[in-house]
Formats: sequence, C-alpha cells, structure tokens
Amino acid sequence: MINYWIQEEGQFVKIEKEELSQASSQRLWIDARRVTQAELTEIQKDFSVDPEILMDVMDQDELSRIEDWDEYVLAILRLPVFTPNSEVAYTTAPVGALIFPDKIITICWTDCEVLKDLSANRLKGLSLMDFPAFLIRILARSDIMFLRYLKEISRRVTSIQNELHEQIENAELIQLLNLEKSLTYFTTSLKANQLLLEKIRRTRILRLDSDDQEWLDDVEIDNRQAMEMADTYSAITTGVMDAFANVISNNMNVIMKKLTVISLVLMIMSFITSFWGMNIRLPWSTSTTWTGFFAISALCVISATVAYIVMNLKPVRKVKKSKKRKK
Repeated sequence: MINYWIQEEGQFVKIEKEELSQASSQRLWIDARRVTQAELTEIQKDFSVDPEILMDVMDQDELSRIEDWDEYVLAILRLPVFTPNSEVAYTTAPVGALIFPDKIITICWTDCEVLKDLSANRLKGLSLMDFPAFLIRILARSDIMFLRYLKEISRRVTSIQNELHEQIENAELIQLLNLEKSLTYFTTSLKANQLLLEKIRRTRILRLDSDDQEWLDDVEIDNRQAMEMADTYSAITTGVMDAFANVISNNMNVIMKKLTVISLVLMIMSFITSFWGMNIRLPWSTSTTWTGFFAISALCVISATVAYIVMNLKPVRKVKKSKKRKK
C-alpha cells in the first residue's frame, strides 16, 4: 500500500496520486508499507529507482547502511516490529528511505509502529522541510519503541519464570526461547543502527545543521542504552533457561534413581522365580501348611521395606570441625 503525504500547518495530510501535480510545489512523503511486487514496479518506474535497491529493501536480513546515489540518498534502517499472533512476536524489519531533493520515500515489506506514529501525527515538531532531521527523528522514535518492547520482554520473562516455579511445562520453555530470539534480533539491529549513526556523523552524505547534530547525539545515547538493555535482558533470559535446564536434569536424575531401586527390588523376585523355575524341586511343594505362603509374603514385605528405606534415604552431611592449632 502506497500513501502520499504532504504537510499543512505542521500536520500530515493524505492526498491521492492524481493530486500530486497540484501539490508539486510542496515537499512530499511517499509511505510504502506492505508493498506488493506491482507497487514496487510502480515506484521503480515513477521515480527511477534502481531495482537492486528495492531488492535490498525487501530483504528481511538487510543491515543498516547509507549510500549516496546520483539523484537520491539511500538509507536503510532497522526498526522494531511487534506481531502479536506470530510465534516470535518481537522482531525487526529493514526500512529503506530514499531522500530526493523534494521528496522522501520510505519502503517497508511489513508494517511497524514507528511509521504508524509518523503518519498519525504523534511526533511533534516533525517537518518535511528538513529531510535529514526527518530521518533522524525516525531513528529516535525507533529507539523509543526498542526500549518499550525491551521492557515488555522483561516483564514477560519474569511472568514465565514465576509460572515455571510452580510447574515446568514445555510451552513456557518455548516462550522463553522465542523471547531470547527476539532479544538477539534486537541486539543485532541496534548494533547495525549504531554503525549507521556513526557513518552519518563521519561522512557528509547528509547535510546536518547544529540542531540535527544535537538530535543525532541524543539518538546515539538512546541507541547505546537500548543495546545495553538488550544485552542485559539476553543474559538474564539465557541464565533462566540454563537454570531450569539444570532443574529438569536434576529431576530426571531423581526419577532414574527411584526406577533403579524399583528394578533392583524386582530383580530379587525374578531371581527367586527363575531359580526355582528350573528342574529343581520347589520347597514346601508337598507341605499342606501355609508355610510357603507366609515365607513368600515375608520376603515381599522385607523387599518393599528395603526399597522404601533406600528411596527415602537422605545423604548424611559430615561437618568437619576445625581444630585449633596449639601454640
């Protein structure tokens, strides 16, 4: 879907494609989200965009970068994406920004909250008269969304951890694994955006004034903070998964110990029946009394008692007393 936006009194106003000729004197923001192949072809023909650029923007694994072309400047950003019904709810997506002298085109294969906020006029002071500032504001908004999503991930990890304390289920462990994947995606994208910010500062591809430089400093600070939070939450999530893996292993060892004791007890019975199952005369076979029954019952009771004692036997810890040295 391609939307065309102009600014009137500081607010974005949507116009139709047929009205572009009437608004030729105004600066334009072309917002292309969830684009199809036909819409990409339309952008390529209308604005003479290199098809390789469009292929890079549609690549889900494309990293952030900025390049200077003849007629426009290409900048690819990594923005956070929240998809509630997906297995991995928190991911990132590349957004391509083509900066022309009189217009800016943003292209994304999916939808994200950052672009929604821009089109809904939730960012105050945003102006199309300064395209470098427009790009920096997008990065600033993305850092805010990164931090917000990281806090939500932290709360979900804490909630799942409390559920696992009561009962360990596979579903909760899979959720932890998916959250760890999201943190990995966030860390990679934040590092790529940090390299993009450093390149914007070092090079002269974008002409930044003093206000833009200040905005860029603030964005770098927020981006570093988001990277540190992502690294911290990733380490915590990994530690939680390792801890519960050790708990599962310990529970398995306890169960195997009990099964081993039961098998040893049953082995005594199977040994007796196997021995007397050969061509050997059975004891008390000619006796008319209950001696054999009582003997077998006593053996079963003794075996069950021994098994109960062994299964509930706790290891005795020896406390070593330190001896005082005699002077």
